[in-house]
Amino acid sequence: MKLQDLFRTLGASVREYKRDSILAPVFITGEVVFECLIPFIMAKMIDHLGGTGMGPVIRYGLLLLILAACSLICGVLSARFAATASTGFAKNLRQDIYFRIQDFAFQDIDQFSVSSLITRMTTDVTNVQNAFQMMIRIAFRAPLMLIFSVVMCLAISPRMSLIFLAAIPAIGIIIFLIMRRVIPFFRRIFKKYDRMNNSVEENVSGIRVVKAFVREEYEKEKFWKASEEVRSDFTAAEKIMALLSPVMMFFIYLVMLLICVIGSQIIIRTKGALLTTGELSSLMNYGVQILASMMMVSMVFVMITMAQESANRIAEVLQHESSLTSPANGRTDVPDGSIVFDHVSFRYRRDSHSNALSDISVHIPSGSTVGIIGGTGSSKSTMIQLIPRLYDVSEGSVTVGGHDVREYDLDSLRNAVAVVLQKNVVFSGTIRDNLRWGDAGASDEEIQRACHLACADEFIDQLPDGYDTRITQGGTNISGGQKQRLCIARALLKKPKVLIFDDSTSAVDTKTDAAIRRAMAEEIPDTTKIIIAQRISSVQDADQILVLDDGRIAESGTHEELLEKHGIYREIYDSQVKGKEE
Repeated sequence: MKLQDLFRTLGASVREYKRDSILAPVFITGEVVFECLIPFIMAKMIDHLGGTGMGPVIRYGLLLLILAACSLICGVLSARFAATASTGFAKNLRQDIYFRIQDFAFQDIDQFSVSSLITRMTTDVTNVQNAFQMMIRIAFRAPLMLIFSVVMCLAISPRMSLIFLAAIPAIGIIIFLIMRRVIPFFRRIFKKYDRMNNSVEENVSGIRVVKAFVREEYEKEKFWKASEEVRSDFTAAEKIMALLSPVMMFFIYLVMLLICVIGSQIIIRTKGALLTTGELSSLMNYGVQILASMMMVSMVFVMITMAQESANRIAEVLQHESSLTSPANGRTDVPDGSIVFDHVSFRYRRDSHSNALSDISVHIPSGSTVGIIGGTGSSKSTMIQLIPRLYDVSEGSVTVGGHDVREYDLDSLRNAVAVVLQKNVVFSGTIRDNLRWGDAGASDEEIQRACHLACADEFIDQLPDGYDTRITQGGTNISGGQKQRLCIARALLKKPKVLIFDDSTSAVDTKTDAAIRRAMAEEIPDTTKIIIAQRISSVQDADQILVLDDGRIAESGTHEELLEKHGIYREIYDSQVKGKEE
């Protein structure tokens, strides 16, 4: 990515902290000016030490105190403004990334991966924050100090200044060579950070499985390898960067030695006519400032090099356009829950050689109940995810309420379609808070009614705090069946035109499953209901049953019609009936 595009993208997150970002280098300039005046005034004072009176010494001494105080005040203010600007910038940057991710489609999340997005919002933003603070302070201070110090040296003694002018290019070449070796390591490190964070995320989210299969040692080994790769690259980079400090110190001492030797000879030979003792002292001070500035510049290069890779990764997220967007002036009203799949094919990636769904054609009248059954990997979940436009079709079209889903405003479409996903997700907070995800303004009576339909009131009423019972993160303090019923109740509160159950009653017993289906049929007859299930009993009363096999509709019809065909459905039915009998 071009540097100007990178600055433009990230710079948009500075916003209300522009004032602080400008004031920090302004006060840094003041600090540098005062610091550069101090050696010059000190030279004057040293040259007056041989006089008979103390008046000039006191006068110059007071002036030095004033300059030091002004430099201190400017330094403190610049540090304060820089800290405010950098932390505020990081806050806005994290917020912008997070808000951007909320607009991503499933396909976009898959492209970046969850662990990579977490790394970008944490490690990468911290790197950019540190670099930003360094840029508006040290990256501004070091060049200014270098320029002012060189100018002061030239004003004092052009001949002696040649020593500094010879050292600066030599140091610059060494810094360039070191940075050239270090940059590739930092580019690799962040990709390895993603892999390490992915290992952590998988382990923590699946900790119960890890412990159930006693795979702790395997997970430790996997994490150790990922961590070791990060350590190895960091170590290699640090070994190269460690050369900076001794090289810089060598040049500092070499320059100081040359100044002392050559300067002393000039003072003795000319008896102070070309160079005074005070001027020699100020040259040494300016020399330290010049070389210290070069060292700071080298550290700035290191930080910016690390931050540039982080900035590129952040900009990738901020500039990424969601693969699913609402059309301009999209439809906001969904007339009814009728659904039509017209020769639909779908693949998760454009470059995939095979389809997840192939030539799906089906008509679902509004208010009807449709069951979908099939083996694992038959793309049942994939099919229903096209209805609320969680993914877009690759070929054909999906219509809801007589209109292509791509014509609707996304929020309006998804508010009309409620999906109870296969993986039930509840959030930390009270049961009431979780249920109001379906309708933020739902009354207590509406909440209780939805829970009754989902058979969730059976266990909620037994809890000490009822609907105010707190759910831990991930819902670890309630069972799988209880989570499923809460998710169903939450979906019902949306009062949707289309209600989709993606194997969402698998964790409840058959009696509760039947009670939920009966309640759905009686209470929301105008809502189109789509039930994905593994159990024949969950779909046998449906108006239409679809049997999916390898992404295609292998059979369709009612329960009785499919039994007579003696196909896949009959095989599943016989195996489940036989299993019950046994």
